[in-house]
Amino acid sequence: MAKSKDINDPAAVTAYIQKLDTEQGKLVQMLREIILDSDKSVGEQIKWNAPAFFYTGEMKPFDPKEYKRDIVVMNLRKGPILLIFPTGMNIKDTTGLLEGNYDDGRRIATFTDMSAAASRKKDLQSVIRDWVSLVDQ
Repeated sequence: MAKSKDINDPAAVTAYIQKLDTEQGKLVQMLREIILDSDKSVGEQIKWNAPAFFYTGEMKPFDPKEYKRDIVVMNLRKGPILLIFPTGMNIKDTTGLLEGNYDDGRRIATFTDMSAAASRKKDLQSVIRDWVSLVDQ
């Protein structure tokens, strides 16, 4: 069984956030805290040049191109922050948080500001917990 605690790198994520402009950095930090507080098995790293969150526990072997360990990756551009769930189609989202129906299985959550993040905190944590419950251990 493969475990991924060794790629958990909170220091790299902190350093990345500190380089962002103040407003974006505050929103990224808030989303980071919400995601990490969702489940103790969620780790973080910089992947695809952005903060990314993944399952740290044991899993059955799989093809890395299936992104089964990756929960969510931030897309930090000007404007809203997008949370990309590479395997979001597998999540039974009853909150309405996840958008899109992409052929590759992605789903996306959009956050425009701190109040939007605060108001959708429970929804985001619910989606993360649902994702964790589906892990093929």
